[in-house]
Amino acid sequence: MQRTLIKSATVISMDDAIGDLNTGDVLIEGSRIVDVRPSIELGSGASETEIVDGKGRIVIPGLINAHMHTWQTGLRGYAANWTLLEYFRHMHAGLATVFRPEDIHIATLVGALNQINCGTTTLVDWCHNNPTPDHTDAAVRGLIESGIRGAFFHGSPKPEPKPGEPHFSEVPHPRREIERLLAGPLADRDGLVTLGLAILGPHYSTLDVAMHDFRLARELKLIASMHQGGGPAKTPGGWEKLIEAGLVGPGANIVHGNDLPDDLLDRLVDLGVSFSVTPENEMIQGHGFPITGRLLKRGVRPTIGIDLESVLAGDLFGVARIALSMQRALDNAESRKESGTIPATTTIPVREALRWITTEGARMLGREDQIGSLTPGKLADLVVINASDLNLVPVHDPVATVVMQTGLANIEAVMIGGAWKKRNSRLLVEGLEAKKELLAQSGRRLVQDIERQGRAA
Repeated sequence: MQRTLIKSATVISMDDAIGDLNTGDVLIEGSRIVDVRPSIELGSGASETEIVDGKGRIVIPGLINAHMHTWQTGLRGYAANWTLLEYFRHMHAGLATVFRPEDIHIATLVGALNQINCGTTTLVDWCHNNPTPDHTDAAVRGLIESGIRGAFFHGSPKPEPKPGEPHFSEVPHPRREIERLLAGPLADRDGLVTLGLAILGPHYSTLDVAMHDFRLARELKLIASMHQGGGPAKTPGGWEKLIEAGLVGPGANIVHGNDLPDDLLDRLVDLGVSFSVTPENEMIQGHGFPITGRLLKRGVRPTIGIDLESVLAGDLFGVARIALSMQRALDNAESRKESGTIPATTTIPVREALRWITTEGARMLGREDQIGSLTPGKLADLVVINASDLNLVPVHDPVATVVMQTGLANIEAVMIGGAWKKRNSRLLVEGLEAKKELLAQSGRRLVQDIERQGRAA
């Protein structure tokens, strides 16, 4: 069995029982962490163990990106100047309709590889451009080929209906397709890539569809994740009816939620619903201010997602910083309004933001016993940061260094399930240049096809 010992690193375990180690060792056997403490002596097993010098390095749990539409990787930056309404019109009713399965595959593959490169070890791929089983299979194949730990959230397209077709809000989530995936490539519920549902929810579907989809998720014991926000709800009062039917509870995940009224937010929190915010994109496209602070006041933490690389960068550290900075700014403004001055001390410490992209992501996925912290027995998903880099020296507070100053250039190594996916600041993947060229070709063709359609119309 492969053994790896990372020695003499600064270890931020995100495990309250272990804490932070200014100088510590992490021992990995096979796919799992077996020990984390100040010093580990190997004894007779030393010759069979890879020793990694951790001096000048910070080791943290692998990051968990709680929400990303990875199928849009080939359109990076294309939607940067769109509002949410333009995005609905130009992306879902436009560009999405000209995607072929091979476009979905290369976008998902390269998007997931980029997430690994940036320190993400678990990606929630919210795939809602899968009009055929071939599109779905291409996305799943891309995730698996990348080597990332993935949660494939199976969604549904949102084109404008053709004559005689129902509006997407009237179409229940396809049971047969979900059962096919559970019997096939995503059968292992503890596998590297697992299945969840990206349903419409009461904001984007009729009540009958929402009821059907919630029941499907509960029957199959799958997470039901849904967008909430962006214009008027398709089913006003839908949440209340779902709650009355006993369908809302742990396993339901709300993305965004900017427009949720306080009383409904209280009920959803009490019922154990989880929340994923995508702060940078929410502010850019017009969703509203992230609900980070509203959740914290209710005793729950958010998870954080990138959302759209068609709009912004795929760097989860950057998005976590934005979430932290935005909420501190809102708290500071509220304090000024109430007392005429800013708070006596910061309202949110930096460690909170690190929880949002590690332990909380694991909790949302129901995998807190497997990932999210450097804990003996958990899967060996971790990131090694070169703290001797020019932009990080000197390190006074390792957590602050990680949250406030670390970027892509500092990600020296990434391990997923005990296997190195990045070493010496280089992704361990064959044919990367060819993959990048395929992505570029896909992106160019998509744009050309939609522009051709526009001229023809």
